[in-house]
Amino acid sequence: MNELIVKDNIKIEDLIYEVRGKQVMLDSDLAHLYKVETKRINEAVKNNPEKFPDRFSWILSDDEYLELRSKISTANKTINMKRFNPRVFTEQGTIMLATILKSKVATNTSIAIMDAFVVMRKVISNNLIEQKYVNKMVFELDDRVSLLESNFKSFSNQVFYEGQIYDAHSLLLDIFSTSKESIIIIDNYISKELLDILSKTNKQVTIYTRNIDNNLINKYKSQYNNLTIKITNSFHDRFIIIDNKVLYHCGASFKDLGKKCFGINKINDSNYLKELTNHLI
Repeated sequence: MNELIVKDNIKIEDLIYEVRGKQVMLDSDLAHLYKVETKRINEAVKNNPEKFPDRFSWILSDDEYLELRSKISTANKTINMKRFNPRVFTEQGTIMLATILKSKVATNTSIAIMDAFVVMRKVISNNLIEQKYVNKMVFELDDRVSLLESNFKSFSNQVFYEGQIYDAHSLLLDIFSTSKESIIIIDNYISKELLDILSKTNKQVTIYTRNIDNNLINKYKSQYNNLTIKITNSFHDRFIIIDNKVLYHCGASFKDLGKKCFGINKINDSNYLKELTNHLI
């Protein structure tokens, strides 16, 4: 059974269509997911034309719109009648759109949308017959990886794909380097790789964890005096708190950075930081 990506009781996979041989989403559907008006989606494109080349987004032709309406009707779904033909966005286009909207809703929604595109790629690859089409999908995936690398590096939220071990550790160092006083890490596993990174900072570090290698920790403490270990079984996810002011969520244990696709996201809502801090020992 295929995994379902659901947001607000909507299966995002059901909102992905194929036009010009590419998987795309309608401007109105994206607006609904991002909780904004459709005109704001199109204004983002109008105000940033250089960021939305034709391979990222385009307005459907009359024939494309009629064909899409026919496909949607066949699938027992409805499409709103519009005075003008809708604009569609490829996966690259939705990623670019999220970087422009820059909101908590946009960040969380863009992650769900990217997950849905991944699921759809799996569905397509499982049903492909012609190897030529498989090769085309591989090239398109390379384009998406390049897009993520170039566009997310300037933002606090970044997605890393399998094999980007150096880039993931580099970002972790960059995050730690912003600290002026202290670093709090919540991760159930402490690895040598993490301690190697911490040895390069002179800030006080507190790690909340469930499993420790006492021999490894004792060797570290024999040379460095910036580490405090606290045992807890209250957390599943991984977090970083910088100077008790800035909160990051990490989708992978620090021992596994870059081994599989994951994201590191800055959480700007101070209430989350306050609530999380209250649960620390």
